[in-house]
Amino acid sequence: MKLLKMLQSVDILAINGPVDVEIEDISYDSRTVIEGSMFICIKGNNVDGHDFIDDAIKRGAKVILIDRKIPYKKDITYIRVENIKKSMAIIAKNFFDNPCQKINLVGITGTNGKTSTVSFIRQILEYDSKVGSIGTIEIYDGDKNTISKNTTPESLDIQRNLNKMIANDCKYCIMEVSSHALVLNRVDCIDYKIGVFTNLTQDHLDFHKNIENYKNAKERLFYKTNSVNIFNIDDEVGEEFFEHSLKRDIKTYTYGINKKADFRASDIKLYHDKTEYTLTTNEGKFKVSIPILGYFNVYNTLAAISTCISLGIGYEEVISRVKTLKSVPGRLDCVENEKNINIIVDYAHTPDALLNLIKSARLFTKGRIILVFGCGGDRDKTKRPIMGKIAQDNSDISIITSDNPRFENETEIINDILKGINTKLDNYLIVKDRKEAIKTAIEIYKNQDLIIIAGKGHEDYQIKGDKKYYFDDKKIAKEIVDKL
Repeated sequence: MKLLKMLQSVDILAINGPVDVEIEDISYDSRTVIEGSMFICIKGNNVDGHDFIDDAIKRGAKVILIDRKIPYKKDITYIRVENIKKSMAIIAKNFFDNPCQKINLVGITGTNGKTSTVSFIRQILEYDSKVGSIGTIEIYDGDKNTISKNTTPESLDIQRNLNKMIANDCKYCIMEVSSHALVLNRVDCIDYKIGVFTNLTQDHLDFHKNIENYKNAKERLFYKTNSVNIFNIDDEVGEEFFEHSLKRDIKTYTYGINKKADFRASDIKLYHDKTEYTLTTNEGKFKVSIPILGYFNVYNTLAAISTCISLGIGYEEVISRVKTLKSVPGRLDCVENEKNINIIVDYAHTPDALLNLIKSARLFTKGRIILVFGCGGDRDKTKRPIMGKIAQDNSDISIITSDNPRFENETEIINDILKGINTKLDNYLIVKDRKEAIKTAIEIYKNQDLIIIAGKGHEDYQIKGDKKYYFDDKKIAKEIVDKL
């Protein structure tokens, strides 16, 4: 594509060098630059793209997008802008010919439940269409999966993947939309057909500073939609967003359990191998059965059902399809073993998610709940004592351990958790090494107990400092059990 066409609607401060240039690709990672590329100099937390300009030029970059004055080289075009991320979003949309207009794009935001809701919607729609997805675990472009680096990738990656999905005949893309993405321009120039809100509880305050900023970030999604907004009406923030959405010229629906809603669940029955409820809508009542555990998955399936109905799938068809839903890796994920030791792995890493997880598990557990958990480093410190109290108050034995400490001291993170623990009680243990903590839980297990390993879910690594080590809660738990 011609450079000038790519730069349409970009606020440019200065251009130095030839402008009659044909661009073959765009990259913000110098290692992926090919001949004829535009290299975009993003400044991240640890590295600055401006430091890799020479490397990008050596690899064939012909155009460099910058946000500061630098020494220029002959025959290279330099474009200076004020906001790199905003400019990149516009350039990516232009380069890939605005793929949002060619696919049904659904965005899911909220603190908890995004990944499961994306998966459930995709599974329902895949009966008769190809469906792409973008989320915490993976990106699926209709042909292959790639591991995600962020819940919501950079704008360039989103546009590139949407373009691939269209090329692979995907009719839909279902994606998680994080609060970071909404603030950091990752979803600029992205238009959604449907926006879905799951809930809002404390998380990411290390980034947003306070809950009000976090809430305001989430709400941005519902002004980027052009067809339907769907809200969990049982959530206080969801109700607030719903009221705001009513003022827009857009269809607005609700789902829930406790309040009147367009899609409401009642008569909920939780079993050891399935969940059942009655769905009440303006089209009547329907019996819903899902082979997935957890009270919170009632909300997740309500979000999925209401979304698929809004996309034009018939009620009876949707209700039939949810009977075959599969759970998401790392979400209430059972560790199968021949010793009949009950172990589940779950991604719960926020206070609300941890509480809901334990409460749901309590409903199908006859013995004790033994909880293994920790908190991530370089993240919201204020939630640590809250999670400590939730763990102690709701499980029978809590084993406090390491999660992803990153650049924080593991002992200091555990000490923050202990601020919420009643140290006079003897229902908690501290085992800093995560593998040893899992082993301890298995060693104290008794018949009909349940071990919950929380916090990392699908992750197969542990981050300490700037190193990432292999660590898979599910596989490690199974290895320990097999050696018993």
